[in-house]
Amino acid sequence: MDSTTATSLWDELVGTQPDPDLWVVLATLAAAVAVVVPHGLWRLARNAITIAHEGGHGLVALLTGRTLTGIRLHSDTSGLTVSRGKPYGIGMILTAAAGYTAPPLLGLGGAALLATGRITLLLWVATALLLAMLVMIRNAYGVLTVFLTGGAFLLVSWLAGPQVQAAFAYVVVWFLLLGGVRPAFELQAKRRRSGAGDSDADQLSRLTHVPAGLWLFLFHVVSLSSLIGGGRWLLEV
Repeated sequence: MDSTTATSLWDELVGTQPDPDLWVVLATLAAAVAVVVPHGLWRLARNAITIAHEGGHGLVALLTGRTLTGIRLHSDTSGLTVSRGKPYGIGMILTAAAGYTAPPLLGLGGAALLATGRITLLLWVATALLLAMLVMIRNAYGVLTVFLTGGAFLLVSWLAGPQVQAAFAYVVVWFLLLGGVRPAFELQAKRRRSGAGDSDADQLSRLTHVPAGLWLFLFHVVSLSSLIGGGRWLLEV
């Protein structure tokens, strides 16, 4: 690859693209709602939220100096991220807190990129994160799920036109923002029924001696605030 080609690719990556029409933004919002609200579709789509959830655990584990040993994704949309390091302290706390907060915060970051017209950059950053995560997956279902998701991003990034790329990017970000809200409510209902003593909120409670309900409240605050803030950015086209 010569320098001219490399410069052209870099300019395309960090450059801006035209904002889509308002009707496209609203249509992608409606599509995301149609996936997140009905139980049947959500049951399938929740796998993508699990990828972001476990990816959040893994990324923060690495950033806080822990050793990430593997990530598993299961067909019931649960997941497990294993890291080595001190079983206490700020690194462990941040790692445990990153799961439920990762999808809405990723959606908020995506909304910020879209608000500045950086559709291509969003698609390529998402693809890179998925490929990096693929290396750490330790079960067949997880490999299949991340491979298909990353493949979809790669195909859209390489082969689709600007309008399709924009629509795809907006659907993804709306889905992360909306889909990032529902898991905290599901966890709340699960804890009400059975305690869910192995949940992230309960693990954080044991680590910090702060009631699990307060950690659950934090998850709600992050997800709802991200939805409101990200939604405002997306609708300002």
